[in-house]
Amino acid sequence: MIKSFVALLAGLTFSGAVMAADIVEGQDYQVVDEPMKTEVPADQIEVTEVFWYGCPHCYALEKPLNEWVAQLPDDVTFDRMAAPLGRVWEQHAIAFYAARQLGIEDEMRQDFMDAIHKQGKRLTDKDDIAEFFTHYGVSKEEALKALDSFGVKSEIQQASAKMRGYQLMGVPDLIVDGRYVVTPDSAGSLENMPKIASALIEKVREERTESE
Repeated sequence: MIKSFVALLAGLTFSGAVMAADIVEGQDYQVVDEPMKTEVPADQIEVTEVFWYGCPHCYALEKPLNEWVAQLPDDVTFDRMAAPLGRVWEQHAIAFYAARQLGIEDEMRQDFMDAIHKQGKRLTDKDDIAEFFTHYGVSKEEALKALDSFGVKSEIQQASAKMRGYQLMGVPDLIVDGRYVVTPDSAGSLENMPKIASALIEKVREERTESE
């Protein structure tokens, strides 16, 4: 009850734009003990959503997050990482990385999540996933090959290592510059997560300017 009340207060506090000066470490976001190296040019700020296709909170976050991403400035690079926490999560993570490898993830993403959350499909069997992929211009053979590829297995291993490095036990999360973690609890609501992330982007810019 107290936790819910605090979350409600946070949601009210951040109902509008949030500035770097407004956010508090350990309250609105967490700092990673050992920051991860980002995979973007030095003049870019990386923001990564950590998600699971089957997560109802990730599903609810899709619309506000996509709207936020569409308005990100040129110095911000947005990426996604599927979290392989458990067997079902791992099968969905394999689907994500295989779809990305095939170049169809952006196109099939909403449909895949709708199939899980609206139609009640599990989509954890590789044959079912491959069949789903055939609706996006790839053959079932191509899909199965991607699902079993070394590249996808490597992506799963890297994602698992990053989850441990970030000390993440759930989703969704937003990681800013490989150092700052925003969760629904810290942000106060799903809708506030992009707002806190925007403030952290500003914070990273300020830190970089100060270090020059």
